[in-house]
Amino acid sequence: MTVFVVIVAVVAVLALLALVHRWLWVRLVRDTTRPGGPARRAGTVLAFALPLLALAALTAGRAGAPFWLERLVAWPGYMWLAVLLYLTMALAVAEPIRHLWLRRLAQPPTPPSPEGLEPAPGAQPQSPAEPVRSGGRPVPVGGVAGVGPAAPGGVAAGPAPQSPEGLEMAPGAQPQSPAEPGGGPGAEPLEPARAATAASAAGGESGAEPRAGAGAEPQLREGAGRGTAPQGPDTAARPTDAPAPVAPGTADGLDAPAPGTATAPGTVGAPSAPAGVGRRVFVARVLGGAAAVAAAGVVGNGTYGVLRGPRVKRVQVPLARLPRAAHGFRIAVVSDVHLGPVLGHAHTRRIVDTVNRTQPDLIAIVGDLVDGDVRDLGPAAEPLRELRSRLGSFFVTGNHEYFSGAQQWVDHVRELGLTPLENARRELPHFDLAGVNDVQGEKEGKGPDFQAALGDRDRARASVLLAHQPIVIDEAVRHGVDLQLSGHTHGGQLWPGKYLAELANPTVAGLERYGDTQLYVSRGAGAWGPPVRVGAPSDITVVELASYQA
Repeated sequence: MTVFVVIVAVVAVLALLALVHRWLWVRLVRDTTRPGGPARRAGTVLAFALPLLALAALTAGRAGAPFWLERLVAWPGYMWLAVLLYLTMALAVAEPIRHLWLRRLAQPPTPPSPEGLEPAPGAQPQSPAEPVRSGGRPVPVGGVAGVGPAAPGGVAAGPAPQSPEGLEMAPGAQPQSPAEPGGGPGAEPLEPARAATAASAAGGESGAEPRAGAGAEPQLREGAGRGTAPQGPDTAARPTDAPAPVAPGTADGLDAPAPGTATAPGTVGAPSAPAGVGRRVFVARVLGGAAAVAAAGVVGNGTYGVLRGPRVKRVQVPLARLPRAAHGFRIAVVSDVHLGPVLGHAHTRRIVDTVNRTQPDLIAIVGDLVDGDVRDLGPAAEPLRELRSRLGSFFVTGNHEYFSGAQQWVDHVRELGLTPLENARRELPHFDLAGVNDVQGEKEGKGPDFQAALGDRDRARASVLLAHQPIVIDEAVRHGVDLQLSGHTHGGQLWPGKYLAELANPTVAGLERYGDTQLYVSRGAGAWGPPVRVGAPSDITVVELASYQA
């Protein structure tokens, strides 16, 4: 049953990753590049290669791959996981902005006022192929011969004003004020769209005055007198509800406008796309670029925080049973170093130098020191030999030691001068120091044994327990421990991972009290997987014990 649950969980995670990568490809590649172009091909290749590298980084060590191969895939694979998290979050935030922006760009132009006498700002007249003829003589499309502003009763008062060059307005131009149909002798009905264009051009011409018509009554088709415009003689009839022609450069209503065409009034305030770039593509590039820059900035800053080394954090913890002579005793707590294919010898050196500068009385390494075998990571752990403290350095296993082979590392750290505490206790001058194995060791029959570590101790003495995972705090309370020092959570490492860590741990980071027992959880000195920390900076904590008697 357990195997079935694990398989289902793995399949669900893989399916989720596939869907997320598909969505990222759509937003960052398909929406921003041209089909068949080199950018489209390169983005598609990365969309397949990066998740494969991430899976390789996660599984190479468990699959027994050579260490050089682990290191080869670790950096790009793990870094992509961090970028993936924040890129997905940034694009999710940008999604409603994208919809609102595209909706604003898609708004139709605001119709001009019926009383307006000027054309819409930026409208440019275009020349038709042929002029419209009425009564056997050419006339500009801006006004049909004998047609002018309607007089009372529907009789034309004169010819409509003409455009400056006598040319027809661009197809699809919207009229500003309707004109009653009319015509001179021999005039035929004008097509509705052209009549509307003529009336618009006539109303937009400044300085023109209507002239008296020839007096001939206009020939109207069925529906005349109810605002129906006449039809021209040289155009084929078409339905009045036919869609207006789309202007060049606006194929889907959201592409860039044709050269020389002004931005529609409904899009005032929105950034304009550069020439030759569709508006949808422009919006996708702006939002996708902003999301990529934000994700890269967050991940870059988090990587710098890990590679520069942990900072020292100081915490004072008063213990009721601590004697006055031990007041001010300092324990340097180091957890979750995670030496592996990413963090190696240089990172260990930074940690050792930082710890030694604090001049502690005791050093406690509370698990997850390594991710790998001694034969691969032995040189990376070598600087631990130089740790210096008054009462020595102590070590307990974490869950990752059991993934790597815990016994080999217990033996190796002993060679480096550290003292492993495997369900054991040491009686120091003023308090007891105990350590238990990690709960992951239960699968090997070497789990935590609190009775062995604490069962026969003198409860009048103060006690400090080293345990990798905070979840054993209930056992510590039951055995009368004064202070438990733990790690494991990384403080969440990558925000918002803190909220997930809270679901599985009683304390994610910092000091909290459980009955008469206090629990301190370090955020760790390294990082697992991506060498990145966001919202949970790495630290080495100097815990200073305080006596109430002091």
